[in-house]
Amino acid sequence: MHVVTETDARTTRTAAAAMFGLAAPSQGSTELCTWRVEMAAGKETPVHTIDREQVWMPISGAFEVVIGDETEIVKAGQAVMVPGGATRRLTALEDAQALVAMPVGGQAALPDGNKVTLPWAV
Repeated sequence: MHVVTETDARTTRTAAAAMFGLAAPSQGSTELCTWRVEMAAGKETPVHTIDREQVWMPISGAFEVVIGDETEIVKAGQAVMVPGGATRRLTALEDAQALVAMPVGGQAALPDGNKVTLPWAV
């Protein structure tokens, strides 16, 4: 058994959100990455893709999730499966938190083609 605790060293803050890294290869996980996201009301992620499936599980608040041309409101007690390679954007409709899980090795791509490794998932 290996227990991981959120730390400042495993936290990434962006203009959109704070990601608190939990399970990841650097923390001993070989197959799955998990992290907690905090977003303030009105903040949104940039439009991007991730090359791995993600599961977002809100634990407080609500998110507007846009995947391709579909839009859904997802709130605590629900989960949304975001397919790998799908163009997405998430907006916090109120102060919100979610747990996110994805297979190890995921990488983001922005509309301009730039690829980004997710520091909280390595």
